[in-house]
Amino acid sequence: MAATGDIVLEVKDLTTHFHLDEGILKAVDGVDLTIKRGKTLGIVGESGCGKSVTSQALLRIVPKPGKVEGQILLNRKKDRDQAKVTDLVKLDALGKEIRDIRGGEIAMIFQEPMKAFSPIHTIGNQIMEAILLHSTDNEEKAREIAIQTLKSVGMSNVEQRMNEYPHQLSGGMRQRAMIAMALSCKPSILIADEPTTALDVTVQAQVLYLINELKAQNDMSVVFITHDLGVIAEMSDDVAVMYLGKVVEYTDVDTLFHGAQHPYTKALLNSIPAINKENQRLESIEGTVPFPMNLPKGCGFYSRCKHAVDGVCNKEDIPLIKVKEGHRVRCVLAETNLE
Repeated sequence: MAATGDIVLEVKDLTTHFHLDEGILKAVDGVDLTIKRGKTLGIVGESGCGKSVTSQALLRIVPKPGKVEGQILLNRKKDRDQAKVTDLVKLDALGKEIRDIRGGEIAMIFQEPMKAFSPIHTIGNQIMEAILLHSTDNEEKAREIAIQTLKSVGMSNVEQRMNEYPHQLSGGMRQRAMIAMALSCKPSILIADEPTTALDVTVQAQVLYLINELKAQNDMSVVFITHDLGVIAEMSDDVAVMYLGKVVEYTDVDTLFHGAQHPYTKALLNSIPAINKENQRLESIEGTVPFPMNLPKGCGFYSRCKHAVDGVCNKEDIPLIKVKEGHRVRCVLAETNLE
């Protein structure tokens, strides 16, 4: 990547494979992504499609025996004037440089804050730890930053919450505390891995509004991972639809909802409940996502696709085809009318 002010992170041919006794499990298999400054990239797909493993690969926190390959090119704050980039794949996953990037340059809101927070340390202690690691070595200053950050995410009774443990907070408060910890060091990129899971609808709306508001205030880029297309419509500028470890469609959010071309994307859109479908059965996608090991050649969606052509779709692996500027589809039928 030629580092520019518009692109914060570029991912090229990213793979995350787990070498097991049974074979190679291809959780992420050749993903390309571009994250622009101040924009939100939505990553959507069914459970098991590789969304969360992709986010783990960006932070180099993939558990063993996972192996990350490809390129993750980060335009770091300190290097922007020099037009330099850092390839995160080449860094030692346990080294000082990647530890400086985690939290400092790229932060993450985990799917389940109850598991992400330490149960034996207070909320304030855990947020201060991140600040002391990346921003200042003054504990009094770190506490002040932590309090201000908790206030910025709408936490009530902040002085009291600083001394409480994760189990003492409600689900919405824990999620706010997780967002505060992620934002405490003013990262360039925020990865939100299904941050509204297990929250009631009202709290979900509050969390989504909060992320959008903080993104605008801090000129931050967001990678929003979800299986909810309604959230994608609300939050995203660009969207990557993933299936079986690959990006099958990549475009802007308006084109996704009004001009999607991949059969999987269309099937997802058709399964959304709508007011004008009253008394009609919801459409579903037959079958399940195949286990990503020892897969046959061809399109991963072949066994579930109503438009699949034998001898074409299952013959060779399908590349991303450029339909138009900013719109790529992994389907040999992408340029034909699939309706």
